[in-house]
Amino acid sequence: MTHDRKLTVAVLGPGGIGGLLAGLLARDGHRVICLAGNETAAALRTSGIHVRSGPYGDFTAEVEADTELRTPVDVCLVAVKHTALDAALDRVPPAALGDALLVPFLNGVEHPAALRARYGEEAVAPAVIRTESTRVAPGEIVHGSPIAEIDLSGDKVPEDRLKTLAEVLGAAGPSTRILPDETSALWAKMAFLAPFALLTTRYAAPLGDIRTRHREELTALVEETAAVSHASGATVDAAQALARYDAFPPQTKSSMQRDAEAGLPLELDAIGGALLRAADAHGVPVPVAARLVRELRDAGH
Repeated sequence: MTHDRKLTVAVLGPGGIGGLLAGLLARDGHRVICLAGNETAAALRTSGIHVRSGPYGDFTAEVEADTELRTPVDVCLVAVKHTALDAALDRVPPAALGDALLVPFLNGVEHPAALRARYGEEAVAPAVIRTESTRVAPGEIVHGSPIAEIDLSGDKVPEDRLKTLAEVLGAAGPSTRILPDETSALWAKMAFLAPFALLTTRYAAPLGDIRTRHREELTALVEETAAVSHASGATVDAAQALARYDAFPPQTKSSMQRDAEAGLPLELDAIGGALLRAADAHGVPVPVAARLVRELRDAGH
């Protein structure tokens, strides 16, 4: 990757997040190849990606689409759900990825090790995105958040590659920064996401109800998650996490809650399960988290 040319970017999973990034990058002049199933790929080839966004406007961008990576790329963004990850990765054979950078926008903290085992130590640059974006139909993306912020990391990735990608993403739209500590970057997202996802899904209620009617439980869960984060080697501020919940619109729902409403598989193991496994590994008591995960599993999730 160089600073003076447009990139070729594969997007594995052009859903809410992947579709938003694919559209923004394509609009900015980069070659974008979306990797998806036959139906979605056909729709994207025919109609492109249509984004409706407050901060970025309403636009349609032309993209290429295929069911598998067959051409060299500079970067592959991974934006599928954890529940679909194993099957989706079949669309990106290691030989086809070559020396491209793999950038997973995945929830949880356990995926970098598995991806590095498959694609190589220097290939994986874990990323975190803070926004709300939904695919309402193939190629139809509704970006419902006033912000889109990306944290890039990669303890084993050459710094110049991260810098180039950060500049490209930032120029396309999302505010993008590089964080020097991958563990802290992933746990900062986990510390926000786990309480949000577990509580909104458990009580089938938006964030506004959780931070008022279930404030005590939210506070306890944030403190538990922060304690596990600290034990895992990350720096997480529990008070800051609570302040961020209070700043979000009250009707905000977590993606896990929306999946539950739609009857889709939940990322319960990647979020709640991973939190419990890390807590157990470090001997950190997490009674609220354990109860919520148990109740969600007992409910059939």
